[in-house]
Amino acid sequence: MIVVTGASGQLGRLVIQSLLKTVPAAGIVAAVRQPAAVADLAALGVQVRQADYAQPATLDATFQGATKVLLISSSALGERVAQHGNVIDAARRAGVALLAYTSLLHADTSPLGLAAEHTATEALLRASGVPHVLLRNGWYTENYLASLPAVLQHGAVIGSAGEGRIASAARADYADAAAAVLTRDDQAGQVHELAGDTSYTLAEFAAEVGRQTGRAIPYVNLPEADYRGALLGAGLPEPLAHLLADSDVGASKGGLFDDGHRLSALIGRPTTALAAMVEAALR
Repeated sequence: MIVVTGASGQLGRLVIQSLLKTVPAAGIVAAVRQPAAVADLAALGVQVRQADYAQPATLDATFQGATKVLLISSSALGERVAQHGNVIDAARRAGVALLAYTSLLHADTSPLGLAAEHTATEALLRASGVPHVLLRNGWYTENYLASLPAVLQHGAVIGSAGEGRIASAARADYADAAAAVLTRDDQAGQVHELAGDTSYTLAEFAAEVGRQTGRAIPYVNLPEADYRGALLGAGLPEPLAHLLADSDVGASKGGLFDDGHRLSALIGRPTTALAAMVEAALR
């Protein structure tokens, strides 16, 4: 039995959809805080169990009978290490054969501030004795596509990534990789550095948007403080604005680049191209 935590989120849903291609629905558990949010998965025969990273008792019940667990990292910045520790402890008590964790690309050497909670979680995994595999995910291309309305409104892409190359991939690509790992028997102890087959700078991202819209879309590189201020001015909450600005600076230092092609090797196909994703987003 495979348990997918955070199953109502964008990545979790995609992982379950990918698993359903090869795993009977009854062998999959969608672990969520609000079971009603995944009524559609329940209708397909997927087991739905209530689970909250911050409430260990719910995790013990959810992991009962589990052989493999996917721990999708929490979105609660600043609280993630404790929450992940609860999941790891519950997986140990359940005696799971494999715990897969969605970490960050090159977490142990990453210049992104986002890496700290991931490396702390990886340390907890090593100390736990639970057989585990690390899915060190790079950036989702959707992270940049989400800004397209603002880009088209203002006629420019802004950021602090400089000339840093970003080897992003579609969220669905990472989901397929997670499903592939969860359905194999040789994954304990593996560390997968996962990123897109090709990379781009934000100037090249802006140029692709411009090509497809027939407009001149420049990239404007800003100091980190100015970019964070622009994000705050657009209504983003301070923690998210700080995270995005810091991540852009990390990208300028190579933190979002990898050319190992491990992701496409895992999923057995090329990762989704930037041009195709821009086209779909513009539609």
